[in-house]
Amino acid sequence: MTTTVTARMSALARAELTLLVRSRATLVTAVLVPLLLPLSVRSAIDGMDLADAGLTVGTVLLPAAVGFSLLFAVYAALTSAYVVRREELVLKRLRTGELHDREILVGAALPATGIGLTQCVLLAAGCTVLLDLGAPPAPHLAVVGVLLGLVLCGALAAVTAGFTRTAESAQVTSLPMMFVSMLGSGVTVPLELLPDRLASVCELLPLTPVITLVRGGWTGDLSAYEALGAVATALVWAVLAVFAVRRWFRWEPRR
Repeated sequence: MTTTVTARMSALARAELTLLVRSRATLVTAVLVPLLLPLSVRSAIDGMDLADAGLTVGTVLLPAAVGFSLLFAVYAALTSAYVVRREELVLKRLRTGELHDREILVGAALPATGIGLTQCVLLAAGCTVLLDLGAPPAPHLAVVGVLLGLVLCGALAAVTAGFTRTAESAQVTSLPMMFVSMLGSGVTVPLELLPDRLASVCELLPLTPVITLVRGGWTGDLSAYEALGAVATALVWAVLAVFAVRRWFRWEPRR
């Protein structure tokens, strides 16, 4: 009996969610770590000279919280999930059925993406209330930023999984992207506080446009030109990631 795309992907997402809940290590990484990390960087943010850059603790901590959620709940969790499913021959078996390749990848990503989206909403609401940020003057920028971040981190997770041999090594192969993003994309240190030349280079990193759009949603000082530039940069990275997945993603165990 032929099934619809929605039914196939929903069934795959439910199965993946069940496996995610059973994996304590992945669940901790995806759920607890992104919620606790913003608290750990609060003291560092308090010591920054934010006033000269037109920023506040809230407009730095909120995008940081969103960035942590995207990196840990989506990117790291999905990288591990793709590798584990491949090594257990789950992906190979799925390809013998009605599911197309893109449906397998997207369906498997839905639980982690849902967790990441939920965290972003909760963190945004919590930071807005606790840090007295008020309503964002440009909420559409924040929404676009989060959605682009979810797509981009999911695609980059599949790229990373393609070059990862084992489930254990997934914790290592995902570190470069995470460290570069946390240090250079404005997650822990706003680009406004970096030297101009270094900031110009960091603007081209994959997660930078996401953080820029989210922060611009709450500061309201992002021009249309800057917003379009950030969206264009994120889309270029997404296209490159999709191309890399089609070219190098491995469906069978790497022996």
